[in-house]
Amino acid sequence: MQSCIFLKPGKEVAILRGHPWVFSGAIHRIAGQVQDGDVVQVCDRAGDPLGMGHYHNGSIAVRLLHFGAMANLNGPDFWIEKFRDAFDARLDVGLGDNPQTNCYRLIHGEGDGLSGLIIDVYNRTAVLQCHSIGMHRQRALLAEALQAVLGERIDSIYDKSAESLPPQYAAGQSNGYLWLRGAEPQVPVQVHENGVPFLVDWINGQKTGFFLDQRDNRQLLQRFVAGKKVLNAFCYTGGFSLYALQAGAAMVHSVDVSAKAIALTNDNVAQLPAFTGSHEGYAEDVLKFLRADDSLYDVMVVDPPAYAKTLDKRHNAVQGYKRLNMEALRRLKPGGILFTFSCSQVVDRELFYNTIVAAAMEAGRPARVLHHLTQGADHPVSLFHPEGSYLKGLVIRG
Repeated sequence: MQSCIFLKPGKEVAILRGHPWVFSGAIHRIAGQVQDGDVVQVCDRAGDPLGMGHYHNGSIAVRLLHFGAMANLNGPDFWIEKFRDAFDARLDVGLGDNPQTNCYRLIHGEGDGLSGLIIDVYNRTAVLQCHSIGMHRQRALLAEALQAVLGERIDSIYDKSAESLPPQYAAGQSNGYLWLRGAEPQVPVQVHENGVPFLVDWINGQKTGFFLDQRDNRQLLQRFVAGKKVLNAFCYTGGFSLYALQAGAAMVHSVDVSAKAIALTNDNVAQLPAFTGSHEGYAEDVLKFLRADDSLYDVMVVDPPAYAKTLDKRHNAVQGYKRLNMEALRRLKPGGILFTFSCSQVVDRELFYNTIVAAAMEAGRPARVLHHLTQGADHPVSLFHPEGSYLKGLVIRG
Protein backbone atom coordinates (compact mmCIF):
# COMPACT_ATOMS: atom_id res chain seq x y z
CA MET A 1 0.00 0.00 0.00
CA GLN A 2 1.29 3.47 -0.93
CA SER A 3 2.24 5.62 2.08
CA CYS A 4 0.47 8.95 2.13
CA ILE A 5 1.68 12.35 3.34
CA PHE A 6 -1.15 14.56 4.60
CA LEU A 7 -0.50 18.31 4.59
CA LYS A 8 -1.55 20.97 7.05
CA PRO A 9 -4.45 23.21 5.98
CA GLY A 10 -3.32 25.81 3.45
CA LYS A 11 -0.01 24.10 2.73
CA GLU A 12 -1.36 22.60 -0.48
CA VAL A 13 -1.39 26.02 -2.19
CA ALA A 14 2.26 25.84 -3.34
CA ILE A 15 1.69 22.39 -4.87
CA LEU A 16 -1.47 23.51 -6.63
CA ARG A 17 0.68 26.26 -8.17
CA GLY A 18 3.11 23.61 -9.43
CA HIS A 19 5.99 23.91 -6.96
CA PRO A 20 7.68 20.49 -6.69
CA TRP A 21 8.90 20.59 -3.08
CA VAL A 22 7.02 19.65 0.08
CA PHE A 23 8.82 21.01 3.12
CA SER A 24 8.79 19.09 6.40
CA GLY A 25 6.98 21.91 8.18
CA ALA A 26 4.00 21.52 5.83
CA ILE A 27 3.30 17.92 6.89
CA HIS A 28 0.33 17.23 9.15
CA ARG A 29 0.77 13.45 9.42
CA ILE A 30 2.11 10.41 7.58
CA ALA A 31 -0.08 7.37 7.03
CA GLY A 32 1.91 4.14 6.75
CA GLN A 33 5.54 3.24 7.21
CA VAL A 34 7.89 5.39 5.13
CA GLN A 35 11.64 5.34 4.64
CA ASP A 36 14.05 7.62 2.84
CA GLY A 37 13.69 7.12 -0.90
CA ASP A 38 10.18 5.67 -0.84
CA VAL A 39 7.61 6.71 -3.42
CA VAL A 40 4.79 8.45 -1.53
CA GLN A 41 1.49 10.08 -2.34
CA VAL A 42 0.85 13.62 -1.09
CA CYS A 43 -2.70 14.60 -0.10
CA ASP A 44 -4.36 17.65 1.35
CA ARG A 45 -5.90 17.55 4.83
CA ALA A 46 -9.14 16.12 3.38
CA GLY A 47 -7.32 13.29 1.63
CA ASP A 48 -7.58 14.58 -1.95
CA PRO A 49 -4.48 13.58 -3.96
CA LEU A 50 -2.05 16.35 -4.87
CA GLY A 51 0.84 14.41 -6.36
CA MET A 52 3.51 11.76 -5.94
CA GLY A 53 7.23 11.84 -5.35
CA HIS A 54 10.24 10.65 -3.38
CA TYR A 55 10.31 10.99 0.41
CA HIS A 56 13.30 12.05 2.48
CA ASN A 57 13.44 12.83 6.19
CA GLY A 58 14.83 16.34 5.85
CA SER A 59 13.93 19.95 5.14
CA ILE A 60 12.66 19.02 1.66
CA ALA A 61 10.50 16.08 2.70
CA VAL A 62 9.06 15.18 -0.72
CA ARG A 63 10.33 15.93 -4.21
CA LEU A 64 7.23 15.76 -6.36
CA LEU A 65 7.55 14.10 -9.77
CA HIS A 66 3.87 13.88 -10.65
CA PHE A 67 0.96 16.21 -9.88
CA GLY A 68 -2.61 15.00 -9.44
CA ALA A 69 -3.90 11.45 -8.96
CA MET A 70 -1.93 8.23 -8.85
CA ALA A 71 0.86 7.41 -11.33
CA ASN A 72 3.12 4.38 -11.52
CA LEU A 73 6.56 5.73 -10.69
CA ASN A 74 7.83 2.17 -10.29
CA GLY A 75 7.26 1.25 -13.94
CA PRO A 76 9.18 2.23 -17.10
CA ASP A 77 6.35 4.05 -18.89
CA PHE A 78 6.38 7.03 -16.52
CA TRP A 79 10.11 7.59 -17.04
CA ILE A 80 10.04 7.01 -20.78
CA GLU A 81 7.35 9.67 -21.15
CA LYS A 82 9.33 12.15 -19.05
CA PHE A 83 12.60 11.49 -20.89
CA ARG A 84 10.94 11.69 -24.31
CA ASP A 85 9.42 15.06 -23.46
CA ALA A 86 12.82 16.33 -22.27
CA PHE A 87 14.57 15.05 -25.39
CA ASP A 88 11.96 16.69 -27.64
CA ALA A 89 12.64 19.97 -25.83
CA ARG A 90 16.37 19.61 -26.61
CA LEU A 91 15.62 18.98 -30.26
CA ASP A 92 13.56 22.18 -30.26
CA VAL A 93 16.66 24.20 -29.27
CA GLY A 94 19.02 22.51 -31.73
CA LEU A 95 20.50 19.86 -29.47
CA GLY A 96 20.25 16.09 -29.42
CA ASP A 97 21.10 15.51 -33.09
CA ASN A 98 23.65 18.26 -33.68
CA PRO A 99 27.14 17.16 -34.86
CA GLN A 100 28.55 20.58 -33.92
CA THR A 101 27.34 20.15 -30.32
CA ASN A 102 27.24 16.52 -29.23
CA CYS A 103 27.24 17.25 -25.49
CA TYR A 104 24.20 18.64 -23.71
CA ARG A 105 22.03 18.30 -20.59
CA LEU A 106 19.09 15.97 -21.17
CA ILE A 107 17.50 16.18 -17.70
CA HIS A 108 17.81 19.27 -15.52
CA GLY A 109 16.04 18.39 -12.28
CA GLU A 110 13.00 20.51 -11.53
CA GLY A 111 13.27 22.24 -14.91
CA ASP A 112 12.27 18.94 -16.53
CA GLY A 113 9.86 17.89 -13.80
CA LEU A 114 12.34 15.41 -12.29
CA SER A 115 13.55 16.88 -9.02
CA GLY A 116 16.71 15.15 -7.84
CA LEU A 117 17.97 14.01 -11.25
CA ILE A 118 20.61 15.30 -13.66
CA ILE A 119 21.52 13.55 -16.92
CA ASP A 120 24.23 14.89 -19.23
CA VAL A 121 25.03 13.39 -22.62
CA TYR A 122 28.63 13.35 -23.86
CA ASN A 123 28.69 12.08 -27.43
CA ARG A 124 27.57 8.45 -27.00
CA THR A 125 27.55 8.27 -23.19
CA ALA A 126 24.78 9.42 -20.87
CA VAL A 127 26.02 10.38 -17.39
CA LEU A 128 23.40 10.16 -14.66
CA GLN A 129 23.70 12.00 -11.35
CA CYS A 130 21.09 11.46 -8.64
CA HIS A 131 20.67 13.99 -5.83
CA SER A 132 18.05 12.02 -3.90
CA ILE A 133 17.93 8.51 -2.50
CA GLY A 134 14.61 7.82 -4.18
CA MET A 135 15.97 8.69 -7.60
CA HIS A 136 19.08 6.57 -7.07
CA ARG A 137 17.03 3.58 -5.99
CA GLN A 138 15.25 3.75 -9.35
CA ARG A 139 18.41 4.00 -11.45
CA ALA A 140 17.73 0.69 -13.22
CA LEU A 141 14.42 2.12 -14.46
CA LEU A 142 16.18 5.32 -15.46
CA ALA A 143 18.72 3.39 -17.52
CA GLU A 144 15.93 1.40 -19.17
CA ALA A 145 14.07 4.58 -20.08
CA LEU A 146 17.23 6.21 -21.45
CA GLN A 147 17.83 3.28 -23.76
CA ALA A 148 14.21 3.43 -24.94
CA VAL A 149 14.34 7.17 -25.72
CA LEU A 150 17.88 7.66 -27.01
CA GLY A 151 18.18 4.27 -28.70
CA GLU A 152 21.14 4.05 -31.08
CA ARG A 153 22.37 7.52 -30.06
CA ILE A 154 24.15 6.12 -26.97
CA ASP A 155 26.38 3.14 -26.20
CA SER A 156 26.79 3.53 -22.44
CA ILE A 157 25.13 4.91 -19.30
CA TYR A 158 27.33 5.91 -16.35
CA ASP A 159 26.11 6.55 -12.80
CA LYS A 160 28.06 9.43 -11.18
CA SER A 161 25.89 9.78 -8.06
CA ALA A 162 28.19 8.87 -5.17
CA GLU A 163 29.33 12.49 -4.72
CA SER A 164 25.84 14.04 -4.91
CA LEU A 165 23.81 11.73 -2.63
CA PRO A 166 23.18 12.23 1.11
CA PRO A 167 26.46 11.23 2.84
CA GLN A 168 25.19 8.35 5.00
CA TYR A 169 23.50 6.66 2.05
CA ALA A 170 26.34 7.50 -0.33
CA ALA A 171 28.86 5.72 1.90
CA GLY A 172 27.50 2.41 0.65
CA GLN A 173 27.37 3.39 -3.03
CA SER A 174 29.91 3.56 -5.84
CA ASN A 175 29.95 5.04 -9.31
CA GLY A 176 29.93 2.81 -12.35
CA TYR A 177 28.33 1.85 -15.65
CA LEU A 178 24.67 0.89 -15.54
CA TRP A 179 24.61 -0.28 -19.16
CA LEU A 180 27.09 -0.83 -21.99
CA ARG A 181 26.75 -1.67 -25.64
CA GLY A 182 30.19 -3.23 -26.12
CA ALA A 183 33.36 -2.15 -24.32
CA GLU A 184 33.68 0.68 -21.81
CA PRO A 185 34.61 3.98 -23.50
CA GLN A 186 38.14 5.17 -22.85
CA VAL A 187 38.10 8.48 -20.98
CA PRO A 188 38.76 11.26 -21.55
CA VAL A 189 36.47 11.34 -24.58
CA GLN A 190 36.54 14.17 -27.10
CA VAL A 191 33.23 15.99 -27.55
CA HIS A 192 32.31 19.09 -29.52
CA GLU A 193 30.48 22.18 -28.34
CA ASN A 194 29.64 24.70 -31.06
CA GLY A 195 32.42 23.05 -33.04
CA VAL A 196 35.02 23.53 -30.28
CA PRO A 197 36.60 20.22 -29.16
CA PHE A 198 36.88 19.34 -25.47
CA LEU A 199 38.16 16.33 -23.55
CA VAL A 200 35.64 15.13 -20.96
CA ASP A 201 36.32 12.66 -18.14
CA TRP A 202 33.07 11.80 -16.36
CA ILE A 203 34.84 9.30 -14.09
CA ASN A 204 37.44 11.63 -12.55
CA GLY A 205 36.13 15.10 -13.40
CA GLN A 206 33.95 17.44 -11.33
CA LYS A 207 30.16 17.13 -11.50
CA THR A 208 29.44 14.96 -14.55
CA GLY A 209 32.72 15.95 -16.22
CA PHE A 210 32.06 19.37 -17.76
CA PHE A 211 30.10 22.57 -17.12
CA LEU A 212 27.57 22.58 -19.94
CA ASP A 213 25.52 25.52 -18.65
CA GLN A 214 27.94 28.14 -20.06
CA ARG A 215 27.70 27.00 -23.71
CA ASP A 216 25.90 30.08 -25.04
CA ASN A 217 28.00 32.46 -22.95
CA ARG A 218 31.24 30.91 -24.20
CA GLN A 219 30.03 31.42 -27.76
CA LEU A 220 29.13 35.05 -27.01
CA LEU A 221 32.68 35.65 -25.75
CA GLN A 222 34.01 34.99 -29.25
CA ARG A 223 32.55 38.31 -30.48
CA PHE A 224 34.96 40.27 -28.29
CA VAL A 225 38.34 38.48 -28.33
CA ALA A 226 39.95 38.64 -31.80
CA GLY A 227 43.48 39.99 -31.41
CA LYS A 228 42.93 40.62 -27.68
CA LYS A 229 44.64 39.67 -24.41
CA VAL A 230 42.19 37.53 -22.42
CA LEU A 231 42.06 36.28 -18.82
CA ASN A 232 39.92 33.25 -17.92
CA ALA A 233 39.72 33.14 -14.11
CA PHE A 234 38.47 29.99 -12.35
CA CYS A 235 39.01 28.26 -15.69
CA TYR A 236 38.41 24.61 -14.61
CA THR A 237 39.04 22.70 -17.89
CA GLY A 238 39.44 25.87 -19.96
CA GLY A 239 36.04 26.26 -21.58
CA PHE A 240 36.20 30.02 -22.17
CA SER A 241 39.92 29.76 -22.97
CA LEU A 242 39.42 27.41 -25.90
CA TYR A 243 36.61 29.51 -27.35
CA ALA A 244 38.83 32.59 -27.11
CA LEU A 245 41.77 30.89 -28.81
CA GLN A 246 39.58 29.51 -31.58
CA ALA A 247 38.18 33.01 -32.19
CA GLY A 248 41.64 34.54 -32.65
CA ALA A 249 42.64 35.87 -29.24
CA ALA A 250 46.28 36.98 -29.25
CA MET A 251 46.98 35.75 -25.72
CA VAL A 252 44.93 33.78 -23.18
CA HIS A 253 45.84 33.33 -19.53
CA SER A 254 43.94 30.58 -17.68
CA VAL A 255 43.97 30.71 -13.88
CA ASP A 256 42.67 28.19 -11.35
CA VAL A 257 43.81 27.30 -7.85
CA SER A 258 43.71 23.63 -8.83
CA ALA A 259 46.86 22.31 -10.53
CA LYS A 260 44.73 19.45 -11.83
CA ALA A 261 42.37 21.93 -13.51
CA ILE A 262 45.28 23.72 -15.18
CA ALA A 263 46.64 20.37 -16.40
CA LEU A 264 43.21 19.59 -17.89
CA THR A 265 43.09 23.03 -19.50
CA ASN A 266 46.52 22.53 -21.03
CA ASP A 267 45.45 19.12 -22.36
CA ASN A 268 42.38 20.70 -23.93
CA VAL A 269 44.42 23.47 -25.51
CA ALA A 270 46.89 20.91 -26.89
CA GLN A 271 44.15 19.10 -28.83
CA LEU A 272 42.61 22.30 -30.20
CA PRO A 273 43.11 22.67 -33.98
CA ALA A 274 45.71 25.22 -35.08
CA PHE A 275 45.31 28.71 -33.57
CA THR A 276 47.42 31.84 -33.87
CA GLY A 277 47.48 33.09 -30.27
CA SER A 278 49.40 31.95 -27.22
CA HIS A 279 48.21 30.33 -24.00
CA GLU A 280 49.56 30.15 -20.47
CA GLY A 281 48.03 28.31 -17.52
CA TYR A 282 48.58 29.39 -13.90
CA ALA A 283 47.78 27.17 -10.90
CA GLU A 284 47.25 30.07 -8.51
CA ASP A 285 44.62 31.58 -6.26
CA VAL A 286 42.66 33.98 -8.47
CA LEU A 287 42.57 36.91 -6.04
CA LYS A 288 46.31 36.65 -5.42
CA PHE A 289 46.89 36.48 -9.17
CA LEU A 290 44.79 39.60 -9.77
CA ARG A 291 46.60 41.50 -7.02
CA ALA A 292 50.08 40.40 -8.12
CA ASP A 293 50.65 43.15 -10.73
CA ASP A 294 49.00 45.95 -12.66
CA SER A 295 49.16 44.62 -16.22
CA LEU A 296 45.84 44.97 -18.02
CA TYR A 297 43.59 42.66 -20.03
CA ASP A 298 41.30 43.51 -22.92
CA VAL A 299 38.76 40.83 -21.99
CA MET A 300 38.26 39.06 -18.66
CA VAL A 301 36.08 36.14 -17.58
CA VAL A 302 35.39 35.75 -13.86
CA ASP A 303 33.39 32.58 -13.21
CA PRO A 304 33.93 31.43 -9.61
CA PRO A 305 32.40 28.37 -7.96
CA ALA A 306 29.39 28.98 -5.71
CA TYR A 307 30.45 31.27 -2.88
CA ALA A 308 27.36 30.36 -0.83
CA LYS A 309 25.01 27.40 -0.80
CA THR A 310 22.94 28.42 2.23
CA LEU A 311 21.29 31.68 3.26
CA ASP A 312 23.49 32.09 6.35
CA LYS A 313 26.55 32.30 4.06
CA ARG A 314 25.02 34.86 1.70
CA HIS A 315 26.55 37.98 3.26
CA ASN A 316 30.06 36.56 3.09
CA ALA A 317 29.42 35.49 -0.51
CA VAL A 318 28.35 38.99 -1.51
CA GLN A 319 31.50 40.47 0.02
CA GLY A 320 33.56 37.86 -1.82
CA TYR A 321 31.96 38.71 -5.18
CA LYS A 322 32.51 42.40 -4.50
CA ARG A 323 36.23 42.01 -3.72
CA LEU A 324 36.77 39.72 -6.68
CA ASN A 325 35.09 42.05 -9.18
CA MET A 326 36.84 45.12 -7.78
CA GLU A 327 40.18 43.46 -8.48
CA ALA A 328 39.03 42.30 -11.91
CA LEU A 329 37.93 45.82 -12.88
CA ARG A 330 41.28 47.16 -11.69
CA ARG A 331 43.00 44.86 -14.21
CA LEU A 332 40.63 45.66 -17.09
CA LYS A 333 41.76 48.06 -19.82
CA PRO A 334 39.62 51.17 -20.37
CA GLY A 335 36.96 50.08 -22.83
CA GLY A 336 37.63 46.44 -21.97
CA ILE A 337 35.03 43.69 -21.57
CA LEU A 338 34.27 41.80 -18.35
CA PHE A 339 32.18 38.62 -18.28
CA THR A 340 31.29 38.10 -14.61
CA PHE A 341 29.15 35.34 -13.10
CA SER A 342 27.61 33.91 -9.96
CA CYS A 343 26.20 30.40 -9.68
CA SER A 344 25.22 30.81 -6.01
CA GLN A 345 21.51 30.05 -5.87
CA VAL A 346 21.00 32.13 -2.71
CA VAL A 347 22.39 35.22 -4.45
CA ASP A 348 19.57 36.35 -6.72
CA ARG A 349 19.89 38.46 -9.86
CA GLU A 350 19.13 41.77 -8.20
CA LEU A 351 21.59 41.18 -5.37
CA PHE A 352 24.31 40.07 -7.80
CA TYR A 353 23.71 43.13 -10.00
CA ASN A 354 23.88 45.46 -7.00
CA THR A 355 27.08 43.77 -5.84
CA ILE A 356 28.74 44.43 -9.20
CA VAL A 357 27.52 48.04 -9.04
CA ALA A 358 29.20 48.40 -5.64
CA ALA A 359 32.42 46.83 -6.99
CA ALA A 360 32.51 49.25 -9.93
CA MET A 361 31.91 52.22 -7.64
CA GLU A 362 34.75 51.24 -5.31
CA ALA A 363 37.02 50.53 -8.26
CA GLY A 364 36.17 53.98 -9.62
CA ARG A 365 35.41 52.60 -13.05
CA PRO A 366 32.69 53.71 -15.46
CA ALA A 367 30.80 50.63 -16.60
CA ARG A 368 27.84 49.79 -18.78
CA VAL A 369 25.97 46.51 -19.07
CA LEU A 370 25.94 45.02 -22.57
CA HIS A 371 24.29 41.66 -21.78
CA HIS A 372 22.45 39.88 -18.97
CA LEU A 373 23.41 36.19 -19.05
CA THR A 374 21.97 32.95 -17.72
CA GLN A 375 22.23 29.19 -18.21
CA GLY A 376 21.64 27.51 -21.57
CA ALA A 377 18.27 26.31 -22.82
CA ASP A 378 19.14 22.71 -21.94
CA HIS A 379 19.12 23.88 -18.29
CA PRO A 380 15.46 25.02 -18.32
CA VAL A 381 13.74 26.73 -15.42
CA SER A 382 10.20 25.79 -14.41
CA LEU A 383 7.94 28.83 -14.14
CA PHE A 384 6.73 27.34 -10.87
CA HIS A 385 10.25 26.74 -9.47
CA PRO A 386 12.17 30.01 -9.94
CA GLU A 387 14.91 28.68 -7.66
CA GLY A 388 16.12 26.76 -10.71
CA SER A 389 17.47 29.98 -12.26
CA TYR A 390 20.86 29.74 -10.56
CA LEU A 391 23.37 31.14 -13.10
CA LYS A 392 23.61 34.93 -13.26
CA GLY A 393 26.00 36.80 -15.50
CA LEU A 394 26.76 40.28 -16.82
CA VAL A 395 28.84 41.44 -19.76
CA ILE A 396 30.24 44.83 -18.79
CA ARG A 397 32.20 47.33 -20.83
CA GLY A 398 34.48 49.09 -18.40
